[in-house]
Amino acid sequence: MQRLHAHRNSLMAAAALALMLGGMPQRAHAVSKETIQLQTQVQQLLDMVQRLQSTLDTRFAVLQNLAQQTADQATQMSATVNTLQKKLDTENEALSGKMDTNSGQVQSLNDSVDELKTRITKLEKSIQDLQSQLQNTQAPPTAGMPGGAPGPGGATGAPMAQTPPLDQTYQAAVSDFNAAKYPLATSEFQDVIHYYPLDNLAGSAQFYLGEIAYRQKNYDDAIKSYNIVLEQFSGNAKAAAAQLHKGLALLETNKRDAGIHELRSLIQRHPQTPEAAQARAKLNGMGVKVTAH
Repeated sequence: MQRLHAHRNSLMAAAALALMLGGMPQRAHAVSKETIQLQTQVQQLLDMVQRLQSTLDTRFAVLQNLAQQTADQATQMSATVNTLQKKLDTENEALSGKMDTNSGQVQSLNDSVDELKTRITKLEKSIQDLQSQLQNTQAPPTAGMPGGAPGPGGATGAPMAQTPPLDQTYQAAVSDFNAAKYPLATSEFQDVIHYYPLDNLAGSAQFYLGEIAYRQKNYDDAIKSYNIVLEQFSGNAKAAAAQLHKGLALLETNKRDAGIHELRSLIQRHPQTPEAAQARAKLNGMGVKVTAH
């Protein structure tokens, strides 16, 4: 924005100079054609700067208002999460000896906290996007004329990349994953996450990236992908599977205690799922006692 004001001041100075030249006593000959053209071009540039300034001010005000509203919502959600977390901690302490009979209530509170955390993460992402838009709006155009018009010599700015369709891209990625075309599937899943970061399918795509790493025995990267699913998309249909496979990946990397903890947590959070049954079978096979639910 400062660069734009500086540019505008330079143009105004040029205009003033042109007006001074035009106001000087004329000689016997008429004003030259070049001087008239210079005065006309300066006036056109001044008009263009004024229109651009008005447009930028309007957009900046709108985006700033949206960013403030989103920040307020995130603050309110954070306060709600803190209240629920305290309530959950109190419930866990009071029910330490009665988890079997009250597991449904604890699971409901856990799910509520996870859902709110997911919403906060999405709100924070929205704030970051709005801040990026504010920065782009305040930056002066770098090529061509305002509005995408051709610059000197007819050059225009580079065209924007086309956003791939969500459903088709995701289905193609799943198909390539099932066909063990892992490099291609990885690229397609990453496109889903990049172009649609707040969509539920982004969580599923993140899960499959973990699956690809797991199948290739890259357990550390697999655990990172599963953590993203559990932290940012806890309500996703793949969340239980992500927690199961995270536990198995931890066991594969000789992190026995962490793996056992993850499998027990899965059983507590999703006791009636097929993934919980697999976790019980795995723990029983390891000789680890599991409380029946």
